[in-house]
Amino acid sequence: MDYFINIFVLINLYIILSMSFNLLLGYGGMFSLAQAIFYGLGGFLSALIAMKLGIHPAFSILISMVIVSFFSLLLAFPALRISGDYLVIASLGLQIFMVQVLLNLDITGGSAGLTGIPRLEFFGISFSKAIPFSILTLIIVVLLALFKRWLVHLPFGRVLRAIREDEVAAQSLGKNVSRYKLIIFMISSGMAALAGGLYAHYFQYINPYDYQMPESVLILSMVIVGGIGTIWGPIIGAVILVFLPEALRFIALPSSVAAPLRQIIYTVLVLGFIYFRPSGIIKPKSHVKSKVAREKGGETA
Repeated sequence: MDYFINIFVLINLYIILSMSFNLLLGYGGMFSLAQAIFYGLGGFLSALIAMKLGIHPAFSILISMVIVSFFSLLLAFPALRISGDYLVIASLGLQIFMVQVLLNLDITGGSAGLTGIPRLEFFGISFSKAIPFSILTLIIVVLLALFKRWLVHLPFGRVLRAIREDEVAAQSLGKNVSRYKLIIFMISSGMAALAGGLYAHYFQYINPYDYQMPESVLILSMVIVGGIGTIWGPIIGAVILVFLPEALRFIALPSSVAAPLRQIIYTVLVLGFIYFRPSGIIKPKSHVKSKVAREKGGETA
């Protein structure tokens, strides 16, 4: 039973990650391959703050979110001047560099990673068991989904979509494009750090190898499969790409075959959706069409 609950926990954590990346790509129009390292930094920072400084895990997660949000400015500031392929290269460089840093620091445990990370508990409730923690992650997912929906329907979200469609046009309307990019980078990386902190304090072990490039590609795949720029898309994409490969465990396949087959499934799904349904499972609403329809309805009336 704990196995299935752990899968449910992983699904919730990946929903948080896919929602964070969807804010960046689907609404901000910025393509980054560094989401996995923000995820990893959130886990390592929260674990180290709790272990070395004796700070309560709940507060260490919040502190790590703030630190990672500001750290993401190292990538966000170049993003103010570059975009497209150049931003991809810059984020890829940051991803690879930070993984090597984590692998070569004694305080992070090097290639062995960190163990003995304290469990999460607060308000007298212990989240050391699978069921309470799964409920906690589900509540966090719901709250973040509501926050994301609220954010993208604000004028802030509309400006983000305008920047995604035509940055020059947004600037010509007097919008501070740089500020919007910085804010969305910080929000996106902070959400990824939250997922990392929750993972670390639940499984009590993290390793730098878990936050390499394939992890960023997996997060990207969830957004593409589910639907870029939608509320429900990243949620559906995370469920599919976490659950389907786990089904391979029930097939008698050696690990040397199952691991590559899992990557093949990801690749085939992504390529299939890019070719046959580039909008993903959930197609984003056309705000322009709805506006035209309203105007026509007004004229008819």
